[in-house]
Amino acid sequence: MRNLVFFMHSSLDGFAAGPNGEMDWIKIDESLFEFVATLTSKADTALYGRVTYQMMEAYWPQADKKPNATKHDIEHAAWYRNVPKVVLSRTLKESGLTNTTVIRDQLAEKINAIKRLPGKDILIFGSPSASHALLDQGLIDEFWLFVNPVLLGQGKPLFKNIHERMKLRLVETKTFDFGVIALHYARV
Repeated sequence: MRNLVFFMHSSLDGFAAGPNGEMDWIKIDESLFEFVATLTSKADTALYGRVTYQMMEAYWPQADKKPNATKHDIEHAAWYRNVPKVVLSRTLKESGLTNTTVIRDQLAEKINAIKRLPGKDILIFGSPSASHALLDQGLIDEFWLFVNPVLLGQGKPLFKNIHERMKLRLVETKTFDFGVIALHYARV
C-alpha cells in the first residue's frame, strides 16, 4: 500500500499559516528546493485542498516557461504537470481540470482506494483544512514538518481537533543553514 505523506511548513509555535493565510514567514533557499526534489521523486501523486490547488495551478503549469525560471521551477513544473492531482473540495468543479480528480465525499473510502493503487507515495502539500480532515480520518502515514524560526502568535494551526492520540516515530531530521529544521515522522 502507498503512503500518504503530509508535507507542511510550520512556525515554531505550531501554525501552518498566518491569521489571513499569510505564508510570507516561510524561509526557503536552493538547498531546501533540492531536498524537496528528493521527496517528490518518491511520489507520483499530489493531494491538495482547493485553496492550495488553485494557488499551485496558477503557478506551476507554466513556471518553467518564465524567462527567470530557476532549476527548481523547471524540475517541479515538469513533476507537477505529470503527476495525477487529487483535490479535496466540496465546491471545485471537476470539468475542465487536467489530470485532476476532485473528492467531495466518502473521504476515507476514496483515499484508501488511491492508496491501494500501485505506485509511489502520495504527497499532500500544505492545505491545512484538507490535512485536518485527513488526520481526523487517520489517513496520513508520514509527516514531513519544516519548522521555521518564527513565532506567529496566531494563525491557522498545523494540527487541530485531534480526537485520538497518534504515536509517531522519528525517522530522520535535516537542518538547513538558514534556520529551518525538517522533521520526518512515521506512524507507529
